[in-house]
Amino acid sequence: MKMLLEFDHKKATQVANYLTKKEGDQIDKLKLIKLIYLADRFHLRRYGRPITNDTYLAMPLGPVGSSVKDIIEFSDFLDEAERKYAATYLGLGGIENTIVSRADVDADVFSKSELEALDFAYNKFGDNSASNLVDVTHRYPEWNKFKLALESKGTTRESMSYSDFFKNPSGITDDQFTLSADILCASQELFEEDYKVAEYWR
Repeated sequence: MKMLLEFDHKKATQVANYLTKKEGDQIDKLKLIKLIYLADRFHLRRYGRPITNDTYLAMPLGPVGSSVKDIIEFSDFLDEAERKYAATYLGLGGIENTIVSRADVDADVFSKSELEALDFAYNKFGDNSASNLVDVTHRYPEWNKFKLALESKGTTRESMSYSDFFKNPSGITDDQFTLSADILCASQELFEEDYKVAEYWR
């Protein structure tokens, strides 16, 4: 269960633009990648679906949305339409490894719950540096299951599963993602049902 629905490059671009605006129109790329993951994690656990529908990879510096990374780095993997759309809203910053916002956010692509998740991610974690956010993202089971492979076996990336995002970390008393068992169970059931429907229509 790596992907629920198709990745939407326009929504992902606006997610990046929204969080860049929150940071004052310029943001560190690694910090942005981590904030997007945290927003996806919040929305999936509370509402049963991620915002971006990206494919997440466990990498040494934590979870990375593969297609989001392509967008904010203007990767060669982008097709012409994706690159043109991304360049309308985002650009490379004057400071190394930063992204800048070039246009207002098209908030029409977001649901109310998606905006809630984006605000949660920035309000709870936006004061952290990129390196601090790496430490935060290493706390969660969906990345931690790959810790040994990433740290001792020299693996550089492992495919993550959205189903692991519903697990709670052990030994952490101040987890910002804590939900009641009923909400978490309902969200996971919704995710699994929607995933089965999406798989049927592929």
